[in-house]
Amino acid sequence: MAQVPVHNFSNGLLNPGLGYLMSCLGSFLGLRCITRARAYGGRVRAIWLLLASVAIGATGIWAMHFIAMLGFTIPGQQIMYNVPITLASLLVAVVVVAIGLFIVGYGGSGVLPVLAGGVIIGIGVSTMHYVGMSAMSMQGTVRYSRGLVVVSVLIAIVAGTAALVAGLHVGGVWSSLAVSLVMGIAVTGMHYTGMAAMHVYAGRGGMTLTGSPPDSFLFPLLLGASVLTFLLALIIAMSPNEEEIHADSSLSERLAPAFGAYDMPEYDFGSLDQGSGETGRGPRTPGELSAAGTSSRSFWPARRRVRDPN
Repeated sequence: MAQVPVHNFSNGLLNPGLGYLMSCLGSFLGLRCITRARAYGGRVRAIWLLLASVAIGATGIWAMHFIAMLGFTIPGQQIMYNVPITLASLLVAVVVVAIGLFIVGYGGSGVLPVLAGGVIIGIGVSTMHYVGMSAMSMQGTVRYSRGLVVVSVLIAIVAGTAALVAGLHVGGVWSSLAVSLVMGIAVTGMHYTGMAAMHVYAGRGGMTLTGSPPDSFLFPLLLGASVLTFLLALIIAMSPNEEEIHADSSLSERLAPAFGAYDMPEYDFGSLDQGSGETGRGPRTPGELSAAGTSSRSFWPARRRVRDPN
């Protein structure tokens, strides 16, 4: 069978450029979520790790992949996409990133958890890429160069491991930005290495193509991913960063003893009952006095005067 020429850059550098920027943006948002996850524990940490998984998996990897695929064409042929398989590739990307992040987030920062998480993310990202490629329907037979496939998987493993290491050590905005630029190169390089491994051979004419054209569903999906990215950016912008979280926790710990010293003491309220003319009952509790509108108002000014004992 004759090999059919394919074009990965039908629109010039537009698709790889936009794909790279999307990958950098998703990586940056994911790293900012990871820095916040480090400052928390329990359920809150899990929520931030899930947000990081969506940012990296959906925006940084999946959206980059299909933005680049919009520039992939075969002269004289129409390419169709299987929608369920395409959506399955999105789910794969988010799930494998989440698994890797949770391994490191709750398993410790040792070498073994980082390597295990990196391998899982790398293999999962490669799986997402080739599952997404299998969603294409075209007039031809697709084959892959095994050597380049292995290289693409290795690139994905290195990128996944580097992302976990960065998540453990990156702190500030500028360092997160610098790391995200490198991660964008790795993800984009992995994609185009996988594309270089693909060869299309002429098939029988008149084959029935199934699926949807890219402009009928890829654009809405990418638009949805863009809206999701905006919401993630908004959530991150409105939340305290890691330093502010630690500072607030430290301040609360220092003020706790001082606030404890101003707990409401127990008084004998029997004399108040006597002055009000009530008989036949014991002293009223502070809660009952509050309900009666006679609670003390000196507590709040005293609390506002509390100073840091240190």
